[in-house]
Amino acid sequence: MFGKLGWPEIILILVVVVLLFGAKRLPDTARALGRSLRILKSETKAMKEDGAAEAPASDKSAKTTEAPPRTISAAPGDVNEARPVGEPDHNRR
Repeated sequence: MFGKLGWPEIILILVVVVLLFGAKRLPDTARALGRSLRILKSETKAMKEDGAAEAPASDKSAKTTEAPPRTISAAPGDVNEARPVGEPDHNRR
């Protein structure tokens, strides 16, 4: 359908793009596209590293340790000081 695109066709396409979007917006659009691609690349790399780090620890018997419970710090004047998150506080009145 598109066959061979020569230089005249490519130049015509670029002229149409400049007319549609305006010469002022094109650098901003290109910059935003570059940032998006860099973010995508870094996230993809991080996902691959996370997958590689988790691969040896995929044995379920090795995952017996649990994370310690998170705590909420008390506000000034609170008599309960700190308590684990998710546990009910029976001392409050």
